[in-house]
Amino acid sequence: MRLLSIALAAVVTVVGMSSVHAQGRLDKIKESGQITLGYRESSIPFAYLDGQQKPVGYSMDICNGIVEAVKQHLGLAQLNVRQVPVTSSTRIPLVANGTVDLTCGSATNNAQRQEQVSFAPTTFVTATRFAALKTSGLSDLADFKDKTVVSTAGTSNLRWLTQANAEQNLGMRIITAKDHSEAFLTVSSGRAVAFFMDDILLAGLVANSRNAEDWMISEKAYTTEPYGIILPKDDPAFKKVVDDAVKAMMSDGRLETLYDKWFMQAIPPRNIKLNWPMTPELRKVIQNPTDSPDPAAYVLQ
Repeated sequence: MRLLSIALAAVVTVVGMSSVHAQGRLDKIKESGQITLGYRESSIPFAYLDGQQKPVGYSMDICNGIVEAVKQHLGLAQLNVRQVPVTSSTRIPLVANGTVDLTCGSATNNAQRQEQVSFAPTTFVTATRFAALKTSGLSDLADFKDKTVVSTAGTSNLRWLTQANAEQNLGMRIITAKDHSEAFLTVSSGRAVAFFMDDILLAGLVANSRNAEDWMISEKAYTTEPYGIILPKDDPAFKKVVDDAVKAMMSDGRLETLYDKWFMQAIPPRNIKLNWPMTPELRKVIQNPTDSPDPAAYVLQ
């Protein structure tokens, strides 16, 4: 009898664990009455801290639109929003392990990451470039031989930079920073000659620096980087609600309104305008939404 009881207890435990594992994010959100958003602290203008240390930005507004869609889909009168700071290195693990439901920031959608998480339809298309002081005289990769450069840990830009350094035998010393503001400071303090990152993030950092006129951003683009909100993998019900919410924002003009707000108008904390017009590549995506990780999908024909 004791052995039978132990066996039954084991079965109940296994079934219970299977049920928890099988629970989708929509069920979890409905039961808890809470959705958790991961946000970046210095990804201007996608997700960053304003003068009151509140997370704001283009991606934050998109996530807020998704939250409202989830709330309506679940028929909830109220849905508590919990916000958790994430970095380039922690954002994917925190979504994958269930700590965070959506990551709102500047995240490149690529095939390697899609092995661990999913992405909502692309809401921005950027490219890898570098920022440096004009006095450096740098213009292309060949100029970086045996020099020290920096990129942010956990980014696709760092992966590309490491690969290019090896393939072209450049002998660069690559420093990694925990976030974009730290990487930018590494260059401004003279510890590195350039910061390799997505061009729009570089533009945001330069525009908000004290000596913006001293900086340059390279003309040449080295990679294509489609951005999307990160969400859990293998949860089709949750992904449909998220995808439909983003597509609705694209079709009714809300996304273009948000774009104008964050890329063309004055933004906090210093009320600086980035003056970054919407690219033809992004207009193509808005007309034909896609969550493809293939850079070729974003090339204009």
